[in-house]
Amino acid sequence: MYRPSDYIERVYAGVLGKLIGVYLGRPFEGWSYERIMAELGPIHYYVHEQRKVPLVVTDDDIAGTFTFLRALPDYGNRRDLTPAQIGQSWLNYIIEGRTILWWGGMGNSTEHTAYLRLKEGIHAPESGSIALNGKIIAEQIGAQIFIDGWAMVAPGDPELAVDLARRAASVSHDGEAIYGAQVIAAMEAQAFVEADLGKLLDTGVSFIPQDSVIYRLINDIREWHAREPSWQKTREEIAERYGYDKYRGACHMVPNHALIIHALLYGDDDFQKSMMIVNTSGWDTDCNAGNVGCLLGIKNGLAGIEAGPDWRGPVADRLYLSTADGGRAITDAVTETYQVVNIGRALANESPLSPKDGARFHWELPGSVQGFQPEVGGDASAVVLENVAGHSTLGTRSLALRYHDLVPGRAARVATPTFTPPEVMSMPGYQLLASPTLYPGQTVRAWVEADGGNAGPVSCRLYLRWYGADDRLVRGYGPQMVLAPGAKHLFTWMIEDLGGAPVAEIGVELSAAQPTNGVVYLDYLSWDGAPNVVFRRPVSGGMLWRQAWVDGMDQNEERWPEAFHLVQNNGRGLLSQGTREWTNYQVSATIRSDLATAVGIGARVQGMQRYYALLLQRGGTVRLVKVLDGETVLDEAKLPWTFGSMYSLRLQVNGGRLCGWVDDRLLFDLADGERPLKGGGVALICEEGGLATDAVMVQPAAPH
Repeated sequence: MYRPSDYIERVYAGVLGKLIGVYLGRPFEGWSYERIMAELGPIHYYVHEQRKVPLVVTDDDIAGTFTFLRALPDYGNRRDLTPAQIGQSWLNYIIEGRTILWWGGMGNSTEHTAYLRLKEGIHAPESGSIALNGKIIAEQIGAQIFIDGWAMVAPGDPELAVDLARRAASVSHDGEAIYGAQVIAAMEAQAFVEADLGKLLDTGVSFIPQDSVIYRLINDIREWHAREPSWQKTREEIAERYGYDKYRGACHMVPNHALIIHALLYGDDDFQKSMMIVNTSGWDTDCNAGNVGCLLGIKNGLAGIEAGPDWRGPVADRLYLSTADGGRAITDAVTETYQVVNIGRALANESPLSPKDGARFHWELPGSVQGFQPEVGGDASAVVLENVAGHSTLGTRSLALRYHDLVPGRAARVATPTFTPPEVMSMPGYQLLASPTLYPGQTVRAWVEADGGNAGPVSCRLYLRWYGADDRLVRGYGPQMVLAPGAKHLFTWMIEDLGGAPVAEIGVELSAAQPTNGVVYLDYLSWDGAPNVVFRRPVSGGMLWRQAWVDGMDQNEERWPEAFHLVQNNGRGLLSQGTREWTNYQVSATIRSDLATAVGIGARVQGMQRYYALLLQRGGTVRLVKVLDGETVLDEAKLPWTFGSMYSLRLQVNGGRLCGWVDDRLLFDLADGERPLKGGGVALICEEGGLATDAVMVQPAAPH
């Protein structure tokens, strides 16, 4: 596999292009060209403020793209990854009715239909086949909108990208939908090494049948473009021959694929013009613009995106991935870029990259801010963020905090979210399920440097904001240091107990005893270690602590005296929290079973179908199980227990060793040596019945 020297930056530009396109087109998704022209006019820039909606939102295009790709690392980054394994990843990361997909129902939403097939035990590719679901359902747009990641892990290798695209798309789609996805995947993979759009189109169509609708459509639009200079008139031709009236369903592949080709041909290789055409043309605007943006980002790099208006500033690298793996929900374009790049490197038998010793925020990609934004209003002073070269001990770049007119009594603050931000709480559309990424007991580290040309000293400290009483944000501070011009300092801060309140954001505050201007460089900011936290109903009150749990239960009600009162009617449900960075720890809870088949606690939880669990099983037994491509009983013990009584359960994971206790009696002590789960959060688990508890405790693992 040939990989260009600027592979990382080109992937980053592709990720940004995807985000920009989706966020640009989302506020008027599904509108016709006529309605867009009448109400908004040509789409030259973001219109979210006109539509009174947030810019950065959860969206199936984004969540599906960066979530379904995890099937590769979850199965060892093998080139022989199967459709059935990708389908299993769907079952792991999707919570029915809540995450990733449009839940439009059987026979209406293609992806919902495919999910129900998978849930019934029908494996991919049959789950998405025309034979099972019919031609109309199988040929809707979803295969195309989720496909960009499979191309970005195959730079310069369109054959591999097309093969991966087929396998991934076949989980839910068939026929023309797969051909459209393969064309986009081939073009994006080849765009890493080929700049000519005509040659990219030639590459794309070379992988699909010549008697397919997609093949004919692309040839038609190329011919129309060659003779007709007006994109508006060609759009009319597309509507006449390939419009929604010809290709039925909720959102068919064919009409929207046509608009992607149309925008690429008429966009003159210009990011802004292409975005204008594909969005103004209507139909599935966010999906189409996302694919166009990703392709042009890969092809022309960051410079192509930055040649027009400021697309990147309002986005600030932010994205949300609402899945059953809640610790990955609050993320950013840089983090996801390195996830994609490291999959691509693994497929090429190369070691992963981990900038600045694996720092969560490292700003090693040009222009990146990784979700950091200035605070405005109140006592906040002006500060401008800029990604700059140098001022780094471990890398090549840093984040410059340029403060202006900093005076006593005011402070310059910049922060990034670690949990669901307030403006997202009432966000329309797709639900965001997320866990915090930072917890009490973990240690934050940040390296800062004051510019040598600063006018005077500046005081610097880290801070958190968390959801306190009445769910209002409360600010708390870490250690403070006065930085003389040219001074450098490593901040180290262990987060203390917050009474069960979730951490909403982490930031840096600058203040001064005298009026001053200057720059402070943030080299990296990260945290590590096992949490030391008790999840319970906060003494301060509020309700947002409940949203820190990723809810995969049928019922999770607030009105009961216990903090957690859960019910699962069919199958097994999980209520989970935490991140994959948690490795060695113990989780404990005192729980009650109400007529359940099984209740218990989980550790190293990576979704709905990847975890360890300690379970009280109906019939007077206790089991230690691993759920991974099915369920394996690692060990079992007899222990009479009764419904309605309280039992203390504790499960420890430390390296490959697992220990389980019930009422402080050690029942299990064993090693899992076959495909062990290496990290993940915790869960309360209930199977067909009820579970109640007041608290869940997570602590560092005890010594052997």
